[in-house]
Amino acid sequence: MDKNEVNVAFEILLEEIEEVFNILIRDGEEAFRMRDFERARLFIENGEQIKAFREKVKSLQKEWQRIFSGRVPTISRHRRAATRLPRGVRTTEDEFKLPILESLVELGGKAEMKKVLEKVYGKMKNKLNQYDMSALPLNPKQLRWENTAQWARNTMVNEGLLAANSPRGIWEITEQGKNFLKAVK
Repeated sequence: MDKNEVNVAFEILLEEIEEVFNILIRDGEEAFRMRDFERARLFIENGEQIKAFREKVKSLQKEWQRIFSGRVPTISRHRRAATRLPRGVRTTEDEFKLPILESLVELGGKAEMKKVLEKVYGKMKNKLNQYDMSALPLNPKQLRWENTAQWARNTMVNEGLLAANSPRGIWEITEQGKNFLKAVK
């Protein structure tokens, strides 16, 4: 199912949404630095709307996978090549879930994002493809896999697996997250 054209389209859409979100973050930070708090507030509101929209798209992607799994006809090789991303589709957020939870447990339950990402990279480096290892166009200092892992963290907070009230930059596993990890191991 991962190779299906519709799933590829969902991944492209999710990445485009992330690009817009990153632009909002950059512009919001600039507004805040300029002490234009009203403008910064508008960027925050737009960011929240984009976050909610992104969750709807992810939900639709999961619904597509659930409904049409195994029942989608194979598309001709010619068309498939024309619609794929040039370097392949990024590793999905779901593939980051267990490595993030395992890393947090190994780090004592909570840690700075940078330390968690270092551990996650160690666990996933053999799964990450060339596309994952490329930089974001709007933020050349951040690799795509790091961005995907951060979105995975956001989703895990919404699922109750990670704490929502942790200080900025700190990732923390919840009891629900620990129980989830035990259940899948």
